Amino acid sequence: MKKTIHPTYYPQATITCSCGAVLTTGSTQSEMTTEICSACHPFYTGKKKMIDTTGRVDRFKKLSEKSAVKKEAIKAKPAKIVKEKIEKKNVIKK
Repeated sequence: MKKTIHPTYYPQATITCSCGAVLTTGSTQSEMTTEICSACHPFYTGKKKMIDTTGRVDRFKKLSEKSAVKKEAIKAKPAKIVKEKIEKKNVIKK
């Protein structure tokens, strides 16, 4: 085996999380940064993050109301158009 092709191994490499936690491990990089770790991840801490979904519910209600209004408008329009077409056909035949 060639000895010069392997990367340098750092037995005391530090991993720094965005929450401020510092972990020590062995790696080929001497320093690393991460966004989330076992000290701040909800699965490991047991803390649940509450997400504000009320805005989504309100948005859904608004969209459903708009679609209901559109459906009513569509149902009302064809009935009038059909009557007008029938009247025009009767006028042409006479």
